[in-house]
Amino acid sequence: MAKPPGMSPPTTNLAEPNALLATKLHLPRPRPRFVLRPRLLERLDEGMEQQVVLVCTPAGFGKTSLLADWARRGQRPVAWLSLDEADNDPTRFWRHIIAALDQVRPGVAERVAPLLGPPAPPSFEGLVTALINQLAAQPDEVVVVLDDYHLVEAPPVHTWLAFLVEHLPPAAHLVVASRTDPPLPLARLRASGQLAELRAADLRFPPHEAAELLRGAAGPDLSLPEPAVAALAARTEGWAAGLQLAALALRGRVDVDRFVAAFSGSHHFILDYLTEEVLDRQPEQVRAFLLETSILDRLCGPLCDAVTGRGDSQQLLEQLERANLFLVPLDEQRGWWRYHQLFADLLRARLLRQRPEQVPELHRAAAAWSEAHGLADDAIRHAVAAEDTGWAARLLERHFDALLQRAEGVTVDRWVEALPTKLVRSRPRLLLAQAVWALLVGRVDEAEPLLDQAEAALATAGDEPYEPSLGEAVSLVANLPASIALARADLAGRRGDAERIDAFGRQALAHLTEHDWALHFLVDWYLAVAAWQRGQLAQAEQALVGVVAEQRAAAKGFLAVRPAYDLGQVQRARGHLGAALRTYQQALAAVSEAGRPLSPAGMAHIGTAEVLYERGELEAALDHATQGVELCRQLAYPLPLLAGLATLAWIRHIEGDRAGALEAIAEAEQIEPSPRVVDLLNPVPAVRARLSLAHGEVAEAARWVKDRGLSVDDEPTYPREREYLVLARLLSATGAPDRALPLLERLHALAVAQSRTGSVIEVRALQALTLSASGDQAGALAALGEALALAAPEGYLRVFVDEGTPMGALLGRLLTGGQARIGAAGGVPPDYLVRLVEAFEQAGQVGTARPRRGGVLPGLVVPLTTRELEVLQLLAAGKSNPAIAQELVITLDTVKRHVTHILDKLGAANRTQAVIHAQELGLLP
Repeated sequence: MAKPPGMSPPTTNLAEPNALLATKLHLPRPRPRFVLRPRLLERLDEGMEQQVVLVCTPAGFGKTSLLADWARRGQRPVAWLSLDEADNDPTRFWRHIIAALDQVRPGVAERVAPLLGPPAPPSFEGLVTALINQLAAQPDEVVVVLDDYHLVEAPPVHTWLAFLVEHLPPAAHLVVASRTDPPLPLARLRASGQLAELRAADLRFPPHEAAELLRGAAGPDLSLPEPAVAALAARTEGWAAGLQLAALALRGRVDVDRFVAAFSGSHHFILDYLTEEVLDRQPEQVRAFLLETSILDRLCGPLCDAVTGRGDSQQLLEQLERANLFLVPLDEQRGWWRYHQLFADLLRARLLRQRPEQVPELHRAAAAWSEAHGLADDAIRHAVAAEDTGWAARLLERHFDALLQRAEGVTVDRWVEALPTKLVRSRPRLLLAQAVWALLVGRVDEAEPLLDQAEAALATAGDEPYEPSLGEAVSLVANLPASIALARADLAGRRGDAERIDAFGRQALAHLTEHDWALHFLVDWYLAVAAWQRGQLAQAEQALVGVVAEQRAAAKGFLAVRPAYDLGQVQRARGHLGAALRTYQQALAAVSEAGRPLSPAGMAHIGTAEVLYERGELEAALDHATQGVELCRQLAYPLPLLAGLATLAWIRHIEGDRAGALEAIAEAEQIEPSPRVVDLLNPVPAVRARLSLAHGEVAEAARWVKDRGLSVDDEPTYPREREYLVLARLLSATGAPDRALPLLERLHALAVAQSRTGSVIEVRALQALTLSASGDQAGALAALGEALALAAPEGYLRVFVDEGTPMGALLGRLLTGGQARIGAAGGVPPDYLVRLVEAFEQAGQVGTARPRRGGVLPGLVVPLTTRELEVLQLLAAGKSNPAIAQELVITLDTVKRHVTHILDKLGAANRTQAVIHAQELGLLP
């Protein structure tokens, strides 16, 4: 898959889409004989005392010209963005804002743009926060101007722009030009004194400015008497567009008085009247050119030639600009222009009225030129306008990969909605594109019916020749049979169906050619995931190592980290915490080579947090989990974010922050992946149920178990293991540990058979607790000893500590038996046991449930050495220190040192308390 385009500086090559990006960032040049408006420039300067300036008037009041003149004359750096309807795609909107800011704050794009994906973020909070931080990092003032904001209607754009407004640093200002009030927190900004406003009444031309505009636009050959100027100014009510059209209509006239007398009525009437006057006075070739090119949102010479069939469009455009015929230049090189929106609307209405049969052909020519020059959005829009929806569908299919690489899925949805439903359902490639996008952004349940329709359409209509839009790209929708099979493999993976993953992966493999290298990579990945979910961990690890190496060499974004995240999970399942940690660290290093905070790094941070948490490094785990969640909020693919929020919730829980834990879980539940996604990939439901148990909400946990359809008689599978472990915990919590034992035995046998050491440790720990609750203390200690022996080499701690006081008491009983009884732990290193005990003690200090009985610590002590146990027994017999020294043949100082250690470890103030505590803990008869 080709890497997504970066934020390189815009070019002026008309054959490149970036040339059109440059036009959006261009500060409009003033027209000839532009009327200076110092009173309004002063108002705008005063507006910089606030953080937001709103310039809101109906069309034709000169908003853009005024702001451009102010921006050019001022000393502040201005990031200018001219908006259009395509900016309703939030990803595109923020990409353009970042590009605009990069013009005045170089480096912003490099640091922030990667947060846009691909894949596209489900939330833009992290990106906008990063942008705010970039603005705050420099104390110098900066102004962002958003022109024509009324063209933006997408609620997500409004939401995150409002977030930006609410958190703008003091030196940053936002100027919004719009025909209507934008849905921003204007009332709150007014109340706080943070909003300056210019309205239609402010922008109306007073008589002296109207006279200057009229005389300048009408030309030096026309003498306008003062009464005529006053009448026109009054009848247009200072409306800039009306004055401009009046001046154009007056050129060459001798009957000025009669014209002025006829000039009355509403703005709409005046506009129609003046447009007719202006157009009818143009030469035929100019009128034809204006009408035919009015279908274009932006104009350049070659494009206009293609649409009109002329060969001199560039010269004509320059002539129209000099004539001040409502043509707005979009760059400094005279490469691109646009008509004033008001004028364009009138030209289009006249074109439809006078030449309706010509309109489709004009759009068809524009679509062909746009397609040839890689301007997919324009090509599709014109093809739809030409009513050639089949062509539009083919264009969308060809450019789907480019849109995917730019994370502009909203644009995909917008163009699909513009096509007839019947047509969409007849095109397998278009249906597949929709399914791929739905899978990528986590709308799993939408994908399956789309894939069904794609297969049906393929069987009915067959495939047709296909060529990707980008020569270097390998399309995800080119090979229909293989791509449909791979999409189904993805679905099966999220549902924990390893056999279907494998079947669809091999089905895809049968359709691949040597040219489908990107799809070959996906097949290898999915087959590795199938092995993982079947519990064939060694095979899965080996395959994923190869996938990771291949993608690390080819990519620096999502695909450089995503397979590594899976590899780390497999290594953790095998009980290899150290190997998993190295995998995540290598992924972070690979991302850091790009020199910017790529959002996919969040997956590696989350994996790191999970390992560090298990090893008891809580502060570092919290730091990585927080970073990971923040970055993963920018990913369309939601599953790593869910894992990160689950980890964050559990850390907050053990810190005693119940509200914070529930907040993290609530955020995860709002992401709403399909409920059919297995808990191997989405731990949130199981963590929510464990939190319910930890908080004593047993009934809530029981309802969850019922809703999931879990039974002790089930034959559990690895992908659903977490759910069944919750069921086992629930049974113990409700006084039915005996019912949990057969279920745990089946889980243990499956984990052992699949060499899933991580699972074996957790299941054996639960078996120990359940056996203890059932009265089988010997069996409980044996199970715990086995779990400890497996856990010690990799430093597992929290798998035991998170089970709370019952596990602490059981571990205490195991440790109090001295070396003879610790033999059950398989020779577990003492330093590991000390760290485990300290972890339990720390948990008690930070709020983990650890009740006291009569002020005596239950269960746990730092283990006594063999010699300390001997000294303890003699203390209990009433021996003095000298007598103990004599009996054990050691010095008196050594005895005193042992007694001090015993008192410390038992939490006792004197010998008597030490003996009492030791008896309670089972160290003495």
